[in-house]
Amino acid sequence: MLQSSFLTVEQVAVNLQVTRQTVSKYIRSNELNAVKINKSYRITISDFESFLNKNSTTKEPQVAYLRRTKNCFLEYVDKSDEFEILYGVENGQFKSIENNHKKDNNKFIFGDNLFVLKKLLETHKAKIDLVYIDPPFGTGQNFNSVDNDNAYSDKLIDSEFLEFLRKRLFLLRELLSEQGSIYLHIDKKIGHYVKIIMDEVFGHKNFINDITRIKCNPKNFARNAYGNYTDMILYYAKNRGKQIWNDVKEQMSKRKRDELFPKKHQKFGYYTTNPIHAPGKTINGDTGMEWKGISPPKGRHWRYSRKVLDELDSKGLIEWSSTGNPRKIVLAKNHKGFKIQDLWEFKDKGMSYVDYPTQKNYDLLERIIKNSSNENSIVLDCFAGSGSTLKIANSLGREWIGIDKSPHSFSVIKNTFQEEKIKCNYYEYNSKV
Repeated sequence: MLQSSFLTVEQVAVNLQVTRQTVSKYIRSNELNAVKINKSYRITISDFESFLNKNSTTKEPQVAYLRRTKNCFLEYVDKSDEFEILYGVENGQFKSIENNHKKDNNKFIFGDNLFVLKKLLETHKAKIDLVYIDPPFGTGQNFNSVDNDNAYSDKLIDSEFLEFLRKRLFLLRELLSEQGSIYLHIDKKIGHYVKIIMDEVFGHKNFINDITRIKCNPKNFARNAYGNYTDMILYYAKNRGKQIWNDVKEQMSKRKRDELFPKKHQKFGYYTTNPIHAPGKTINGDTGMEWKGISPPKGRHWRYSRKVLDELDSKGLIEWSSTGNPRKIVLAKNHKGFKIQDLWEFKDKGMSYVDYPTQKNYDLLERIIKNSSNENSIVLDCFAGSGSTLKIANSLGREWIGIDKSPHSFSVIKNTFQEEKIKCNYYEYNSKV
């Protein structure tokens, strides 16, 4: 058969006026026959004509990919097909370097995360409850440690970087459990392009939050621009509404306590007071009756029954003013914390204080892991770097998997885990020739 008798996936997409992802869906569901030639899929003219004849319709075609992305997606040179990313053959193996326990997880895999993630699909598909990744930011630079050792390369930029990330996101989506979620930490210079990529991969309906993180102290540079001291974290669920969400609260700071609970009781500690009455008059009801010789103010009623008021007063939890006005005592120690908002202040330490460039704040990682995973959940970081995500996951009773191809990352993690007595099995990914 002549080469001209074949159509590429792109040519079929143009003919159908749909995306390549939609064509991949037809191939995957065996609606459209395809053969693989030189690592790319091809469709014969006759198979394409047969597909058109079987699917003739007067209805407007429904394009799932466009619905998934609000009819907005990025198109660029050498954008890979989703089907090829997920189902392309890779025959590598994990080679054990060092074993320190008998668990299936709690391991670090040295190698290219694209191939490692694809290999993990054989054993961990739909088993990962939480992914946190802090990939390179597309800066075009190399990053060294404080000792000037090369830590990692960030030379990919623009569409090349976006495609690098997109391939890995498709694999991470398949690894996520039905209750799983992903947090992607990224720089604001490219983050909004990444948001569109994540809509393509996970679906815009599974977008949860765009979290702004204050990463450092305010800057005083000379550019004609506002200071830049934040980055962003994109939070998506595999299935919105089904993801693990523990609703961890933000604990009250001393400054906030002094603001909200300015009084100090000799017995109860810091406190404030609230009125014991509320708007609305009660007619012929207990909360409208006189209590301790006092009636509710005009147009109002007691917030609690008179029995409850008696109990509060007997416990010393009613404060009486010099004019005889009663108010309920509210104790700071009973405050349950605040709902966490989407502006976080977790500043990174300087290079002099860390083992790895761009090492993330431990408290930030603890918040994410506590909120979006449970004990014994599997947490995955495929840009493991210093191993901070793995270390915090381990301290919180989660299982974990780390991946990185940087020798410096491997060295830092191995030394840190040895010092802190964290048991980890080490593997290397080897491609079969």
